[in-house]
Amino acid sequence: MLWSTLAIILGLPILIWSAERFIHGASYTAGHFGISPLFIGMFIIGFGTSAPEIIVSVFAALQGNGGLALGNAFGSNITNITLVVGVTALLSPIVVKSDIVRKELPILLAVTFFAVWQIVDLKLSHDDAFALLGLFVILLSWTVWQSIKQPNDQLGEQVADEVEQADAKLLPHMLWLIGGLVVLIISSRVLVWGAVEVAEYFQVSDVIIGLTIIGIGTSLPELISSIIAVRKNEHELAIGNIVGSNLFNTLAVVGIAGVIQPVDIDSTFLYRDGLLMLGVTIALLIFCLGIKGPGKINRLEGLALLLCFIGYNAYLVSTQF
Repeated sequence: MLWSTLAIILGLPILIWSAERFIHGASYTAGHFGISPLFIGMFIIGFGTSAPEIIVSVFAALQGNGGLALGNAFGSNITNITLVVGVTALLSPIVVKSDIVRKELPILLAVTFFAVWQIVDLKLSHDDAFALLGLFVILLSWTVWQSIKQPNDQLGEQVADEVEQADAKLLPHMLWLIGGLVVLIISSRVLVWGAVEVAEYFQVSDVIIGLTIIGIGTSLPELISSIIAVRKNEHELAIGNIVGSNLFNTLAVVGIAGVIQPVDIDSTFLYRDGLLMLGVTIALLIFCLGIKGPGKINRLEGLALLLCFIGYNAYLVSTQF
């Protein structure tokens, strides 16, 4: 029990640090080779902040803990919107002007609805997983097309400013890219082992561990990135980071885990966690698109999201003990 607890306590911060280093290396290496800043913002940063979820879920599925993998993805999505957006908006209201981000939000809602609809039969099958990965390939193709068609979007401009401020030398960024990925893989493996051991010790469902400890922990890179972005007045990066991460979690994380191992799902997970994920995604869409003028997530809306996060996790914990 001691070693598994230490695995979680030490694994999470190392996971977060390695993810940040991986994102840093990938973004600036891509910028060095002339890849569109908009593509970096939509794909590379989105992938990077979802790298912990992807790798944790892969190891969980390989070990036969499909519930942990699915709980990680759904829990991270819920945390991204309720905790990350909530805290970020409380610190500084988020104004959304980017046309790309505003186009991605309806896509995120459609993808979320599709993912929840897939588990109505209380099973994530191989066919369901391949369908999600197929949508992921389509989304990636759309991202490439958008970065070519509309290279001067505000999200791309903010990413370009970040990349231009970096050290021009390529080698340090490539070392961070490779080193960050290696440490990310190792820390994910340790974290999954610790989470499974703790779940077994307390006789708690691995789904609950995925929704709480792992889901929240793997969302910390998004929280840190978003807070830094709004502090720099880069609101498009803050919200684009969340939208991109949730798209990756829903399509790639769930898809890869389902391909490795089909998952049987409890009805409680569908009606509690699946519907909540869908509900907060609808709320995010309404807040960001706005009724008149550019969308804006104000402090009151941020507080409502944060209270939702607190209430949800308090309920999860209360039902287990």
